[in-house]
Amino acid sequence: MAKPAYGAFFEKAVEKLHSERRYRVFADLERVNGRFPHALWHSPEGVKEITVWCSNDYLGMGQHPDVVGAMAQTALTTGAGAGGTRNISGNHHPIVVLEEELADLHGKDAALVFTSGFVSNEAAISTIAGVLPDCLILSDELNHASMIAGVRHSGCEKKIFRHNDLDHLESLLRAEDRARPKLIVFESIYSMDGDIAPIAAICDLAERYGAMTYIDEVHAVGMYGARGAGVAEREGLMDRIDVIEGTLAKGFGVVGGYIAASKLIVDTVRSYAPGFIFTSTLPPAVAAAACASVRHLKTSSVEREAQQRQAETAKRVLLSRGLPVMMGDTHIVPLLVGDPSLAKAASDRLLEKHRIYVQPINFPTVPRGTERLRFTPTPFHSDDLIHNLADALDEVWSALQLKRISVAAE
Repeated sequence: MAKPAYGAFFEKAVEKLHSERRYRVFADLERVNGRFPHALWHSPEGVKEITVWCSNDYLGMGQHPDVVGAMAQTALTTGAGAGGTRNISGNHHPIVVLEEELADLHGKDAALVFTSGFVSNEAAISTIAGVLPDCLILSDELNHASMIAGVRHSGCEKKIFRHNDLDHLESLLRAEDRARPKLIVFESIYSMDGDIAPIAAICDLAERYGAMTYIDEVHAVGMYGARGAGVAEREGLMDRIDVIEGTLAKGFGVVGGYIAASKLIVDTVRSYAPGFIFTSTLPPAVAAAACASVRHLKTSSVEREAQQRQAETAKRVLLSRGLPVMMGDTHIVPLLVGDPSLAKAASDRLLEKHRIYVQPINFPTVPRGTERLRFTPTPFHSDDLIHNLADALDEVWSALQLKRISVAAE
C-alpha cells in the first residue's frame, strides 16, 4: 500500500495561506550595535540601510552599553551555554540574581524565569489553573496566543469575556459559586490596538467574587511605572494581583519571560510546569544582560519619557496628514489599512521605495477587516525620522489610494 502523499498536505497548507492573502514573508535584517533603529537589509539587490519602525525593543535597551557589556563579560567568564535544564545543571548564579531583581521589581516574594514570554504564559497559566480543583478560567477575548495556549493546556473549563467588558465579566463571575476556584487572565496593554485594561476594576471583581488574578504585562514592563514594573505599578495595583507575567525581550531588550508571585505559587509552577522542567534555562550571559537592563530601568526614567514623547509626536504628525491612526493611550501607533493585500503592498512599498521597515499585521493576529501597519516609536526615533516616515506614508497612501481620515482645522 502506498504511503500518504505527505508533501501534498504541506503544500496545501501553505497554499491556503497564500489564497487567504496572509502568507508571511520575513525580511533578512542585520542589526548593527550602536545604530538602532537603523539596520541593514539583505535585499535581493544587495545590502541596503533601512530604518526599523516595528521593533519590540521598545526602548533600544538591546544595544545599551551596560546591557551589551554585561552579556559580553559574562560570556567570557562563564561560557556560552547554561549546561541544560535546571533539574540537571542547577541554577546558574546570574539567573538567581535576575529572579531576585524581578521579584523586587514587582514587589513579590519570588520570580521564575522561562526561555520566552510565550513559554511563561503557557506554562504558568496551565499549571496554576491545573492545580486548582475544578478551576474556571475567565479570559479576555483579545488575550495573546500564549495565554490562550495556557488556558487550553490547563484542561479547565473556560469562559471568554468581551474585551475589557466589566459587565460581561461580572455576569460570568456572578453565575458561579464563590467557593469555586476561579482565575481571571488578562493583559495590561493589548499590543495590536494599544489600549489598556481596567485593572483596578478587574481586581475589584476578583475580590468580590473570590477569583485569582493573572496579568500579562509584556508590553508594559520597562516602560510604565516609576521603576518600569508596568501599568499595575503606575496605578498602584501590584499588591492586588496574584501573578504578574512579563518578558525580557521587549522593554528590557534581551530575551526570556517570567512570572512574579508568592513563593508558594512560584514553587508550584517550578515544580509542576513541563515548560519549565524539561527545557534548558537561559544562558548566564543572557540572564546577566537582562539583569543589567532591569537594574538600569529601575532608576532611569529618561528612556520611558523619551519613548512616550516620541510616540505622541508620531501620532500627532501622522494624524495631521490624514493618516488613519488607531488612537490609544500607549506607545503603540497602529495605522488602519483594512485589507491584507493592501497592508502587504504598503509594507513592501515602504521598504523598497523608502527604506522603511514595518511588518503588516493580518489575520489571525487581528480580526479580518482590521489589517494594519503597527509602528513602535522608540527614544531613538528622532523628530526628523518621524517626519520622514510621515512623508513616506503620505506617498504610499496616495499611490495605493488607501483611505484617509479628515483633518480638523486648527
